[in-house]
Amino acid sequence: MKEIEFSEDQKDRMISKVKAYFSNELQQDIGGFEAEFLIDFFSKKLGTYFYNRGLFDAQHFFNEKMEEISYVIQELEQPEG
Repeated sequence: MKEIEFSEDQKDRMISKVKAYFSNELQQDIGGFEAEFLIDFFSKKLGTYFYNRGLFDAQHFFNEKMEEISYVIQELEQPEG
C-alpha cells in the first residue's frame, strides 16, 4: 500500500482537531508537534484497518449497484418468439 500523503491544509486541520479533542475531552493542552506525532502514529498503526474497511465498503457498494444494473438489464429483455 502506498503511503497516504495529505496537503498542508489537511494536516493543519487534522492537527487542530486533535488539539481540540485533547483540550475539550481530556482537559489537556498539547502542541502541534505532539498532535502531528499522534496522527502519524495512529495512521501507521491503525490506518490499514480504516483503509481495508473503506475497500470493503466500496466493494459492497459496487456489488449492490451491479445487482441493480443486472435487474434493469433483465427488465429490458424482450420475449422471444
